[in-house]
Amino acid sequence: MPVSEPGPVCWINWIPGLFTALPTRCPQIFRRAFLFCSKTHGGILTALEIITRKRDGHKLSEQELDFLISGYVRGDIPDYQLSAFLMAVFYRGMDFEETAVFTRLMRDSGIVLNHDDIAGPKVDKHSTGGVGDKVSLVLGPLVAACGVINPMISGRSLAHTGGTLDKLEAIPGFTTQLDIATFKRHLRKLGVCLIGQTPDICPADKKLYALRDATATVDSLPLICGSILSKKLAEGLDALVLDVKCGSGAIFSDPAWSEKLARALVSTAAEFGLTTVAVLTQMEQPLGRAIGNWLETREALDMLHGKSVPHDFYEVTVVLSAMMVWLGSLTPDFAAARALVEEKLASGAALQRFRQVVEAQGGDVTLVDEPENYPKPKYRQIITAEQDGWLQQADARTLGQVSMLLGAGRLTKESDVDPLAGIILHKKVGDTVAGGDLLAELHSDRVPIPEELIRRAKTAFAVSPEKVAPLPSILAIVDREGRRDWQTDI
Repeated sequence: MPVSEPGPVCWINWIPGLFTALPTRCPQIFRRAFLFCSKTHGGILTALEIITRKRDGHKLSEQELDFLISGYVRGDIPDYQLSAFLMAVFYRGMDFEETAVFTRLMRDSGIVLNHDDIAGPKVDKHSTGGVGDKVSLVLGPLVAACGVINPMISGRSLAHTGGTLDKLEAIPGFTTQLDIATFKRHLRKLGVCLIGQTPDICPADKKLYALRDATATVDSLPLICGSILSKKLAEGLDALVLDVKCGSGAIFSDPAWSEKLARALVSTAAEFGLTTVAVLTQMEQPLGRAIGNWLETREALDMLHGKSVPHDFYEVTVVLSAMMVWLGSLTPDFAAARALVEEKLASGAALQRFRQVVEAQGGDVTLVDEPENYPKPKYRQIITAEQDGWLQQADARTLGQVSMLLGAGRLTKESDVDPLAGIILHKKVGDTVAGGDLLAELHSDRVPIPEELIRRAKTAFAVSPEKVAPLPSILAIVDREGRRDWQTDI
């Protein structure tokens, strides 16, 4: 009998055997093949097709979003494809339902904490990001001294804005990478613990957060909602206060977009049953005088020690803290909450709680009382006024970008930060200025400060011959009922 020539039929005959053998002999290859060839909508689902659908403006299903998020967390979908997805969302957006699903999937990529075994209201604060925003360093121990349980999971620098973790880690030895058992032990004992995302909490957001920073997709409303709320929902909170920045240094420089973000965050949080209030705060100029990790930590210590700090830093910190105390039902109204907060600040109770936090989390406690002993930067440059008048502008975005380039922030997700780098402001908007007056100091510890950065920093300032009013610190409140003016409705 003649032997048959090999042909298509012969190849087809052994294909079933190939799929039988693959799972056993090549499990990784089989799993990846299965992942990238899942069936949905009667066709083949791939990361590329999902990216294409979002690029073209389509609404993504829960299955499609889950495919991308879970695949990325497992390492089956690479950075370059998720980067493309993030950019597609940046330009095409997500509707309310997509945003809520995206948020839930991010939250459920890890564990969701439960603090029912710890007495007291569980309330946290989150800032959408600003320049010189060191509020959390004072607020955490302050509200804990008032009786709030504050399980704070924070982030690192993002674009031109600073990160709470980087500021805390400027204290030698301070660790923000704690396991859940240690986190809960500190909460039970001190009422506050400030950590970064553990591998167990929102691993999807931890990866996406760094990727957004390196791909110019930070200022996307649905991505911001998903990032912020997934972490906060995983914290096991009773209530949440949001500090939504408005102005040049905010994620959205347009105040209308900042308010839109506040409404989206409040509405999305309500879908999960989380009572949330957003406070719209000014970010046309940096908050306080310090920009940069140790510089901001030092300014926070000044406030805790009862020293004079700029009004905007004091007011924003006290208002946000009082809002947390009020939402925690520890006082009958906001006025009583504010009075309690200011009493704990003035009495030194908040400072003592901060000292306990630093000790519990491995930091050098001596610097809490002797911050002047911290190392000094190798390089400094000053910026002076060229005319008399009133300071009209200290542009937060420009100064945040300069601070980042000095080393206080990250150019890529792998970048290390210089704890000594940053800027000290000597004038705030509305202050009188004489020609030759010091406006700001630039600090760097690793490399000399280039002339280009000095020139760029100078462009942040403008002096007017006409009197300029100080900028308001608190602009409005957004809750389930909508926007309310700060001065008239609170």
